Amino acid sequence: MQPSGRIVIAGGSGFLGLNLAQYLDDLGCEVIILSRSAPKSAPHIQHAAWDGRSLGDWVKHLDGATALVNLAGRTVDCIKTPEHCDEILRSRVESTMILGEAVRSVEKPPPVWVQMSTAHIYGDPPSVMCDETSAFGYGLAPTVGKAWEKAYAESVLPEMRQVILRTSFVLGKTAGAFPQLATLVRWGLGGKAGHGRQGLSWIHEDDMNRLMVRGIADPSMSGVYISTAPNPVSNAEFMRTLRKAMGVPIGLPAFAWMVKLGAPLLLRTDPELGLLGRYCVSKRLQEDGFEFAFPELAAALEDLQT
Repeated sequence: MQPSGRIVIAGGSGFLGLNLAQYLDDLGCEVIILSRSAPKSAPHIQHAAWDGRSLGDWVKHLDGATALVNLAGRTVDCIKTPEHCDEILRSRVESTMILGEAVRSVEKPPPVWVQMSTAHIYGDPPSVMCDETSAFGYGLAPTVGKAWEKAYAESVLPEMRQVILRTSFVLGKTAGAFPQLATLVRWGLGGKAGHGRQGLSWIHEDDMNRLMVRGIADPSMSGVYISTAPNPVSNAEFMRTLRKAMGVPIGLPAFAWMVKLGAPLLLRTDPELGLLGRYCVSKRLQEDGFEFAFPELAAALEDLQT
């Protein structure tokens, strides 16, 4: 089932948004990206300026649209200063709430709202396999995830079909964290991080696009879904598989103390992104029969090398 008509992507200028916009454009949809500035890499995609906090001329694009997809939120790939933590929370909650005001202000709101969330809502359990029924975790990311989904529940119209995608690590060829990991492997630094047993739940960018498109077009899809491939791996296994895909036989490991020092100083990011993790599998996607193009990590990584 393929979508048609006008699709509005809020926060569409990032990695996931631009990927989805191009995918939908190739399917013949009219795509509108809502963001602060027009993405230079996609000049052919329509853009409407918004600040994620206030109503404006952008609202008109929602009137009669086929679907609204909300991907807005400050990247978590940063040093977790108090200011950044506040921005991470507010950028998600406030953008969701203003979209709720917008759909109430138009005569014909979209019939479906696909909402991004985070699989990090389950926290960082060492070995538990999480699905949609699992308990939420403790810490910044679970707090943000719960506030994000609460804002969505309060903002979405009751008559709209509601799809929430709890997403983890999306593997993309040119953006996201994957190119950085590939660079470390080329430098011979592609070993495990810390003890290496932390879970890494992943999904290929093509499957992420297909899943979001299904959320838009499939009337049977409703509620919360974990948006990851069915075979999560440990950090050590991920890096070993990546080295093999790239033809690099050796990767020096990074002890926890090295990651804690190097991540903020060299990569300007949070060391916990590498040292912690979770194993997630979608029970609901399995029950619905969603077929992943890349269910296994080795094939996914090999595809990203082409």
